[in-house]
Amino acid sequence: MGNHDVRTVENLLDLLDQLFESAPDRWDRFYADRDRAVPFFAAKPDENLVAYVERGLIQPGRALDLGCGPGRNALYLASAGFEVDAVDLSPAAIDWARQRADEAGASIRFHQGDAFRLPELTGPYDLVYDSGCFHHLPPHRRISHLALVNRVLVPGGHFGLTCFVTEECTDRPDLDYYRTPALDGGLGYSPAELRAIFTGLTEVELRRMRELPDDDPRMGVPFLWTALFANP
Repeated sequence: MGNHDVRTVENLLDLLDQLFESAPDRWDRFYADRDRAVPFFAAKPDENLVAYVERGLIQPGRALDLGCGPGRNALYLASAGFEVDAVDLSPAAIDWARQRADEAGASIRFHQGDAFRLPELTGPYDLVYDSGCFHHLPPHRRISHLALVNRVLVPGGHFGLTCFVTEECTDRPDLDYYRTPALDGGLGYSPAELRAIFTGLTEVELRRMRELPDDDPRMGVPFLWTALFANP
C-alpha cells in the first residue's frame, strides 16, 4: 500500500477507523469476566422489545440483531417466532451467545465480524434491532450504519434502537472525537438528534427505557433511549 490510498468513501472510513482503538479487542476485554454486574450481561431482553411484540407493533418475521453481545435479545426474538440472524464484532460475545442458544435449544444464525462488511447479511429483514451498537460507533460510521439499515430492511419493516441518553455521557461535538480520538464509553444522543439521523424512517415510538427491578424478566435501565421506526 502507498501513502495516498484514499480514493473512495470506504477508503476514507477505513482511514478514520484507524484513529480509534480496535473494536474487537476492546469488546473481548469487556466480555472476559461474565460475572461482572453489568445490566447487559443478564440473560433477559430489553423491556421495550418485549413491549413491541406484546403490543403487536412488530410481527414475527426475519430479524437482524445488530451488535448482539451475549445474545439476550436474539434469544427472545427466536422464542417469539422470529427467524434470527445475530452479529457481533467480538468473538467472546459470539461464543457466549452461542452457548446460551445451545442451552436454550434456540435456532439462531450467529455471525462474528463487522456487520457493515459481512456479505451474508443481505436480508431482507422485517426487523433490524440495535441494542447498544449504534452509540459505540465513531461518528463517521453512522454512514455505514444507515446504509446497512436502508439496504436490508424491507418496506414496511421496522428498525428498533436503544442508545445512550445525552446527559448520561460526555456530550461532545462530532469534530472533537477526531481532535481527541476516544469514544468516552459511548456517544449520547437527544431525541431530536435521533429523529434527524433516522429521518428517512417513520417514528413509531421514542421514549426512555423504563427502569425495572433486578428480579424482572426484562432488562430496564433509565439511561437509554428506546426507539422504534417504520420503513415507509
